[in-house]
Amino acid sequence: MGKANNLRNRVSSYFKAKNLGEKTKQLVSQIHKIKLIAVNSEVEAFLLEENLVKKYKPKYNLKLQDDKSFQRIKITIKDKYPKVLIVRKQKKDGSLYFGPYTNSTSLKTVLKIIRKIFPYQAVSNHQNRLCFYNHLGLCPCPSVTSDKSYKKTIKYIISFLNGKTKEIINKLQKERDNYSKKEDFENAKLIQNKINSIKNVTTAGHKPFEYEENPNLKYDVINNQLDTLKKILLNNSVLVKNLNRIECFDISNISGFYATGSMVVFTNGEKDTSSYKRFKIKRLYNNKPNDFAMMQEILERRFKRKDWKMPSLVIIDGGKGQVSSVRLVFEKLNINIPLIGLAKKEETIITGDLNEIVLSKNSVALHLIMRIRDEAHRFAIAYHKKLRSKLIFS
Repeated sequence: MGKANNLRNRVSSYFKAKNLGEKTKQLVSQIHKIKLIAVNSEVEAFLLEENLVKKYKPKYNLKLQDDKSFQRIKITIKDKYPKVLIVRKQKKDGSLYFGPYTNSTSLKTVLKIIRKIFPYQAVSNHQNRLCFYNHLGLCPCPSVTSDKSYKKTIKYIISFLNGKTKEIINKLQKERDNYSKKEDFENAKLIQNKINSIKNVTTAGHKPFEYEENPNLKYDVINNQLDTLKKILLNNSVLVKNLNRIECFDISNISGFYATGSMVVFTNGEKDTSSYKRFKIKRLYNNKPNDFAMMQEILERRFKRKDWKMPSLVIIDGGKGQVSSVRLVFEKLNINIPLIGLAKKEETIITGDLNEIVLSKNSVALHLIMRIRDEAHRFAIAYHKKLRSKLIFS
């Protein structure tokens, strides 16, 4: 049993490799059938694998067997810069402990997810210089981080481990709004990214046995999201024929500088990364942030490309202003494609006619749109950072 992002490569590697270990050779020689079960997230993949290993006790799968020396999370809260560590023994040293955890792999996965949202130091004695993980955005090294801001991060991690995610989101939303009032939109976006990530990893998933009973569960979930979204749009006069190809656009810049645009594509509800496109903003807007004009530029450039497939729905990261701007482009180019925007603050859907659709925060249709919007934002930010790095080091 195993899991991978690219199952074809993972499975074929066992049959192509010439220097397999003796255990792996034995395993491959006894393969009679390969069964694949697609799930929605890495966390669900770990849970499903653990469940199946415990149920079937496969001869060659020892990694997830229970270990009598269970692991714990240790947070050295008395330190100026607290560390988040994995230990096996709990001591009376003033540190905060979580656990024990019966599955070390799942534990490490959870910590990996947390570290992407709330970067932390993971070694007992951190040197007073930048480390490798700082360059990956995972470690706030003492030499570049204030102890005050870092301890706030540690409090968020503790709350996360205690299951107080709603409390964390409320505090982060206040931070985001404060940055927005100061017109510090870059930091506001960073905080919003944390909020989105927390929502994504804490969304109620499916139980492992559900995937075992229905191997097509992932696709059933996606199809339900698409069908629900289509019905909602049609009921609000957004005349979609299908949702086979959804394109979403976003802009990223700092006060007008290094401006970039992104186009992500979801085919039948799943990421189609081979169709992603990125745009370097060519026109000058007096070096001022003008998201409306920049959005118009990338949409005009996109729809002048007749060799690209046409979408069945266009989603814009933004509210009425952005949707109005894109609508002008559609009128200019005689484009007749359903258009909606997603306003950030309240996650309200804006139709091409500038009507508002307010959905429940638990709506599967809203979750689908947010997932697509967040991917467009991630892709735009990644290109934006790449351009900044090139200019800084050139």
